[in-house]
Amino acid sequence: MTEETPGFEEKPDVPSGATPDGAEPKDAAPSSEEGASPAGDSVQTVGLTAQLDQVRTALAERTGDLQRLQAEYQNYRRRVERDRVTVKEIAVAGLLSELLPVLDDVGRAREHGELVGGFKSVAESLETVVAKLGLQQFGKEGEPFDPTIHEALMHSYAPDVTETTCVAILQPGYRIGERTIRPARVAVAEPQPGAAPAAAKEEQTDDEESGGTEEV
Repeated sequence: MTEETPGFEEKPDVPSGATPDGAEPKDAAPSSEEGASPAGDSVQTVGLTAQLDQVRTALAERTGDLQRLQAEYQNYRRRVERDRVTVKEIAVAGLLSELLPVLDDVGRAREHGELVGGFKSVAESLETVVAKLGLQQFGKEGEPFDPTIHEALMHSYAPDVTETTCVAILQPGYRIGERTIRPARVAVAEPQPGAAPAAAKEEQTDDEESGGTEEV
């Protein structure tokens, strides 16, 4: 009689790949491609687009600020340069205005033949210096009277003028560029009241001469 060893039971052989009885098969882990969410990609794209729009807006604002700042700087430089030139002209004009009486004395001495010797050399040096500073003399006999640059000190009538004319320069005028330091002080003459202009007289004379000639 064969004795059985208690506690041991024979179990049927189970293949290694088989699932034991009563055990539930485990689900396979989902792949990474199956786990990716299309909605997540869309949200990320929208966020990047919003950030890009913000960067573009900020760049446009900074560019506009830089352009405005550059324009303001250029305007400031032009104002400074213009003011510098104006201040220089005013300073030079003030200095030369004080020298005008001396230049008038030099001119009178030259007219009377007294500009000789060392005085002549000094006077010519002075005239050269003021010319380098931009001082220009104006005013000539025979030119039309212009109240913006002439100051009439004497007035008369003359038959040989067709308009108000400067017939004598009592004191020359001076200017620096377009700035008049002193107007030319002149004596003016106007046409005789009721007198026909000289040009009209000449035309009338020519007509009379041509009309008085008869063909034979």
